[in-house]
Amino acid sequence: APLGVTLVGEGEPTYGAELAGSGDVSLCLYQSAEKPAPLHIAFRADSREQVDAFWQAALAAGGKDNGAPGLRPNYHASYYAAFVIAPDGHNIEAVCHLAS
Repeated sequence: APLGVTLVGEGEPTYGAELAGSGDVSLCLYQSAEKPAPLHIAFRADSREQVDAFWQAALAAGGKDNGAPGLRPNYHASYYAAFVIAPDGHNIEAVCHLAS
């Protein structure tokens, strides 16, 4: 990968692609029939506890649950994430890629 960016995954469930450099930051690109399309912004967490804390804080701040903390094996075996719809309509995710 000349720029240090590799394709992590593509296709279902988002019909797009996830690109990553060193593993610390990734960019997910996907299509949506919804217009204007809301953004899906993901932040890497250092632990599953951080994912849980993010979800609780986001709900307390007025976010709407869009996926409680838990494993998402459709992405990979240790993909632990939580999703919240922010008051502006964007889907905010916290994800930990560690096995435990």
